[in-house]
Amino acid sequence: MVGVDTQKLQVFVAVAEELHFGRAAARLHLAQPHLSRTVRALETELGAEMFRRTTRRVELTPAGLALLPHARALLTRTDEARAAVTAARDGRSGRVRISFAGPSAHAAVGQLARAVREQHPLVDLEFLPGRYGATALTELLDGDADLALARFVRPPVGVASRVVARERCVVAVPTGHRLARATTVSIGDFRDEPLVAFPESFGSAVRATLVEQCHAAGFAPRFAQTAPDSWTCMALVSAGVGLHFTTASAVTHLPLDGVCVQEISDPLPPIDVVLAWRHDDESAVLRRVLQTSDEVLPGAGTASVRPGTSAR
Repeated sequence: MVGVDTQKLQVFVAVAEELHFGRAAARLHLAQPHLSRTVRALETELGAEMFRRTTRRVELTPAGLALLPHARALLTRTDEARAAVTAARDGRSGRVRISFAGPSAHAAVGQLARAVREQHPLVDLEFLPGRYGATALTELLDGDADLALARFVRPPVGVASRVVARERCVVAVPTGHRLARATTVSIGDFRDEPLVAFPESFGSAVRATLVEQCHAAGFAPRFAQTAPDSWTCMALVSAGVGLHFTTASAVTHLPLDGVCVQEISDPLPPIDVVLAWRHDDESAVLRRVLQTSDEVLPGAGTASVRPGTSAR
C-alpha cells in the first residue's frame, strides 16, 4: 500500500459502500468522471480490478473485498493522526511540567489537577514535587519545567507570575519552651533563641522573610540547625533543638507531638504562593492550563511581570 494516497482510498471506500458510482460521487462532492478516473488509477497502481461493472450493477471483486478492510483502517488512522495534530496545535493535548514546592502548594496543585482533568482530558500534567523556591525557579528558567508553583521572594526577569495564595507566618516552639506559654509572641522574642530552618542554599522565601524581620528588629537570627524538609524541622522542634518560623498552612500537614504553634503579633508581610512561567513560552497547551488556573486558583488573576518583560 506504499504510495497509495488517501484520496484514492476515500474514493474506493465510498464506491465499495455505495456500490454505485453516481451515489459515491455525490457523497464525496466529486464529478463522476473524476471519481471514475481515480478508481482506474488505483486499479492500475495496485495491478488489479477493484470492481466488476455491468450495465445494471457494481460489485466488488475478490481484490476489492481484500482491500476494503485495510483501506478503512488506513483512513481511520489517518483521521486519528490528523485529529491528534490538531489537538496538539490547539493546546487540547500535550504535557505541562509543574515544579512545586512545599505544603503551601499542595492545595493549589490538587485544585489545578482536577480542573485540567475535567476540562482538558488529553492534557498530561507532570508534577515535579519536593522542590524549594530556588529549585523550582531554576527548573523553570532551564526549561526543565513549564510552570512553577512555590513561595518566591521575587521572580527573576523573564518570568511572569501571579499570586495564587497569601499565607501568614507562625512559629513552632517546643511545648516546654517559655514561648509556648506566652499570650503573645513577637519577632523580638527570637533574639538569642536557637532556630531551625531550611539551608540558605534552598532559597526559602520563609527563611528570607525571617532574616529580614530579625534584621529590622535589630538582631541577626541564630540558626542552630538546618534541615531539608518541614517534617524534620518539626521533629527538631519537638526535640527542643530550636524554634521554627514557618507558615500556617505548613503546620496543618505536619505532626505536632511536642510542638506548640504560636501566632506572631508583629504585622508581618504575607508570604506569597506564586504561579510562575516563562513569559516567552508560547506553548498552546501551557496557555490552556494557565486559563484554567485563572478560573480555579484563588488570588489575583492578573499576571505581574518584572520590568522589561511581558505577561504572556
